[in-house]
Amino acid sequence: MFEKVNFERSIFTLNDKPQQSLPEVILCGRSNVGKSSFINSLCRQKHLAKASSTPGKTRSINYYNVDDKFYLIDLPGYGYAKTSLEERAHWGKLVSEFIFNSPNIKLAIHFIDSRHKPTDLDIKLHELLVTSNLTQIILLSKADKLKQSEYKKEVDSIKTFFPEFIKGENLFFHSSTKATGRKEIASILNSLFYLK
Repeated sequence: MFEKVNFERSIFTLNDKPQQSLPEVILCGRSNVGKSSFINSLCRQKHLAKASSTPGKTRSINYYNVDDKFYLIDLPGYGYAKTSLEERAHWGKLVSEFIFNSPNIKLAIHFIDSRHKPTDLDIKLHELLVTSNLTQIILLSKADKLKQSEYKKEVDSIKTFFPEFIKGENLFFHSSTKATGRKEIASILNSLFYLK
């Protein structure tokens, strides 16, 4: 599992999607929330995805081919204030169209910074995924920044916004530096794509 993972391509329009049809796992969330670090941690490759300290740098939809079993797709982050309103609107439209017009999506992983409450944009993304009838996981990223005593508080906070999420089932903490949550997410992907 995760033996051959390659960056396949970046696309800027839906017309540029890969011709190969594979099941898809989409990674979505705010800018600088840790999606690139997650990809590197999950696939055990330090430089597979380029993590940037500059929020809003990922402007493309990035495809990673995992063992020819599925695509891991990194969607552009949202909510970065220094991008123009026009640019934010463009990428918001692209992400929405991608989600609505991608029949191969099997799982959406919604990244939320564990140190902060969900924003209005997080709530809108959640509603978009619900409207699209997609199976969702919430991944509370950067968990290494939390004290152990803060974990329950953060779960309780998330459940006030998204009560249907249950820790250990569809709600997980993640830290790329400590590999927190990697085993759980790998197990879910294993059951979806490898045990068939």
